[in-house]
Amino acid sequence: MTIANHGIGYTGEDALEEYIACHIEPEGELLEALYRDTNLRLLNPRMASGHIQGRLLKMLVSMIRPQQVLEIGTFTGYASICIAQGLEPGAKLHTVEINDELEDFIRKWISKSDVRDLIELHIGDAMKIVPELGIQFDMVFMDGEKRQYPDYYGMLLDYVRPGGWILADNTLWDGHVADSGYDNDAQTIAIRRFNDIAAADPRVTVAMIPIRDGITIIRKK
Repeated sequence: MTIANHGIGYTGEDALEEYIACHIEPEGELLEALYRDTNLRLLNPRMASGHIQGRLLKMLVSMIRPQQVLEIGTFTGYASICIAQGLEPGAKLHTVEINDELEDFIRKWISKSDVRDLIELHIGDAMKIVPELGIQFDMVFMDGEKRQYPDYYGMLLDYVRPGGWILADNTLWDGHVADSGYDNDAQTIAIRRFNDIAAADPRVTVAMIPIRDGITIIRKK
């Protein structure tokens, strides 16, 4: 089996990630090229989901079988394509990216994918766009501005159907959520607050997966 290394070394945790990548569904040529282009052209390329998380997202979508999906934080469209790959015919992914400078990059790569017809890109502030869509979503992948996580959550529960799902990325934030050295960091503070709010909310059930920066899986009762 041939896989993309993505610059991963062979020490400690990186070697384990390489092992995992060798034992899951292959990334595919398009996503491999997209990940490479993200690393070559953009700052903070680690924001892209990557092979392991991308295959997990596709698997979760295949299991949940949602018809209406929302993604907050498109970045370069890597996760968008992975999510769409798990969708059934007739389903739709609405993805929202606030950085308009990324629009051409995103559209170029989505247009190359065989799931392009399942993805609708919106450029702007999710806090404004989601209410305008007026859709009840079966699943949400939340990966936008970390300082807004508590606000996103407060809004999203009105637009997720009962029994629907919210997947929140980066909820361990490189371990900073459990590190007192980051008590004054605005992003860490917001993610901690989001984690506390979700854990205490009687309207939902919550699980956390320590993959990459952490994914919290929330199901609305």
